[in-house]
Amino acid sequence: MAIHPTAIIDPKADIASDVEIGPYVIIEPSVRIGRGVKIAAHTCICRNTSIGDGTVIHAGAVLGDTPQDLAFKDEDTYLEIGKNNIIREYVTIHRGTKAGTKTVVGDNNFLMATCHLGHNCAIGNNVIIANGALLAGYVTVEDGAFISGNVVIHQFCRIGRISIIGGFSGVNKDVPPYMSVRGPSVVWSINLVGLRRARFSRDIIYRIKEAYTLVYKTKYNTREALEKILASNPGPEVMHFVDFIRNSKRGICLYRFEGEDRQYFEGSKEETGEVG
Repeated sequence: MAIHPTAIIDPKADIASDVEIGPYVIIEPSVRIGRGVKIAAHTCICRNTSIGDGTVIHAGAVLGDTPQDLAFKDEDTYLEIGKNNIIREYVTIHRGTKAGTKTVVGDNNFLMATCHLGHNCAIGNNVIIANGALLAGYVTVEDGAFISGNVVIHQFCRIGRISIIGGFSGVNKDVPPYMSVRGPSVVWSINLVGLRRARFSRDIIYRIKEAYTLVYKTKYNTREALEKILASNPGPEVMHFVDFIRNSKRGICLYRFEGEDRQYFEGSKEETGEVG
């Protein structure tokens, strides 16, 4: 184990024999760190945090600190981080807020500099969260999602599998799987690039596009659109899309802009040069 002499490590921390710990790192009690983990200078790993094998943590990250919740009663809560994650400079991840609860980060995720995961977030696998993105408490992010820079996500929102959220967006609704979202909770298209990178077949992508069209680009309301999709005998990928929407409690992102919102964000026809 390579530990810099300036690091402060509580004797109750459980650290694998080959972990690398840089200058001025602080590791509190009841911390578990797996094999091959690398921890750069000035990182603080707070109590009740576990970090899986192969994770790399860059300078200044703060992992497992108390939640930003005035109702927190200083009870035992947890942060669990999986394997082979990259956590860049000054990332902050808070542990759960209610007694016995936890914030969870899966495997093979890339969390870029200064992003924040609030208490009780649940992050899947192979997720990318870019610089400065802010996730409030209880946000769920499914596998393969891409959250761009400086995105702000409201508490309790769900971000679906292999979706993408464009930079500087504010999200206060659920983002269905496979969708591309920009602006204030607005779906623009399917995430075609992400689906191809995930090696989805042309047939599956076509069926996802059909489902997207029924939900977002027809006269049907959401219930009617889902019934049409179910009548087509969808495969598991499209069925996940359907179930995600069915289980939404906050409602799903709408299609582009409507009425005054569209005029405000896109400008009038005269301003944009559109004709007819």
